[in-house]
Amino acid sequence: MNATSITQTIKAKAALVDPERYGRSDRSAIGRWFWEVDKVLLLMVAVLIGMGLIAVAAASPAVAQRYSGGSVRVGDLYYFYRQIGWIALSLPVMILVSMMPRERARRLSLIGAAVFIGMMVLVPIIGPSHNGAKRWLEFGFGQVQPSEFLKPFFVVGMAWLLSFADGQNKWLVYGLSAAVTGTIALLLMLQPDFGSTIIFVSVWVAMLAIAGLDLKILGGLGVAGVIGVILAYFFYPVATVRIDGFLFGEGDNFQVENAMRTLTAGGLFGMGPGGGTRKFGLPEPHTDYIFSVIGEEFGLIACIAIACLYLAIVARVLIKLLDEEQPVALLAAAGLAVEFGLQALINMLVNVHLAPSKGMTLPFISYGGSSMLALSIGMGLLLAFTRRNPYLTRSPYVVKWGGETGRE
Repeated sequence: MNATSITQTIKAKAALVDPERYGRSDRSAIGRWFWEVDKVLLLMVAVLIGMGLIAVAAASPAVAQRYSGGSVRVGDLYYFYRQIGWIALSLPVMILVSMMPRERARRLSLIGAAVFIGMMVLVPIIGPSHNGAKRWLEFGFGQVQPSEFLKPFFVVGMAWLLSFADGQNKWLVYGLSAAVTGTIALLLMLQPDFGSTIIFVSVWVAMLAIAGLDLKILGGLGVAGVIGVILAYFFYPVATVRIDGFLFGEGDNFQVENAMRTLTAGGLFGMGPGGGTRKFGLPEPHTDYIFSVIGEEFGLIACIAIACLYLAIVARVLIKLLDEEQPVALLAAAGLAVEFGLQALINMLVNVHLAPSKGMTLPFISYGGSSMLALSIGMGLLLAFTRRNPYLTRSPYVVKWGGETGRE
């Protein structure tokens, strides 16, 4: 191939990514974000948020009456209006985070992880106690649960660390990742927050598997996890109470049993918006047990649709990553998807009486300020790490456009 042919070939490759050719004349940050972001994933998240608003509206009268001592004084839709406010605050945060380049998102996550681990150290010392647990820090504007904000930052930080697991230094990297995860698990157990401990450890193991850890070692970690749960049952009072309640019907088992009865009370198609009555007997109908409220008022069909939507979000991310070449992006996006799906799965399992009560929200559906804001940051990071230029072709040619190269 002569020089003229090579030049013509390079120009042809460049034409494939010409923004003018595809109507992408807007090279601003917002314009580039619009064309690169996964719109299907963004749409599915928007649907979840919309479903969450409807569910919170359905649960709001029950929680308003419960917290008003038997008479609704704060207004039937008080929590619904507050949730609208939290969404109005969280959505811009999600969009802004998703617009970040991958390198900037990684740096943000490392700083965020360090900050919120530091805050978790303070929680058992100065945090207020609620129902025997210390999981929050009080500020002038309200309370913040550091562990919720740490989840997405932990995943991206761990992805960055595990990306160095290559060659002779891989065991050092694996050891450091175990030390970080163990420290976080210890801080969570002090709160106590057994459910979040399981999520952090499970996501870490999943990321080790994606990073290529030997299957025998992964099996050993699985056995160690089972042993850890057994030891927690005998020596960790919170785990003892939850497991006894789940297995033997002791302690707070009433909550999960009542949740199951509420979920199935509406049958396939539900009692209709506002028609549910069992939700007034649930302890936290707007947060931990909102899935049961959905079942009572909108039916099992709605519950199945929501479960399928969570599955579709996780599956889309994992399929999209099949041709990802950057180790950090692959590990970060996969870890964020696993963490998101695992939290949803645990909440739904609790509501259908297949897991002990854990006090865990249903992502983007349950009411909550810290939860909504933290989930929006996590989804923003996920969108940032899955952003692709749809018109850049993978080829041996490097085509410059807008100050960036076609190959990362």
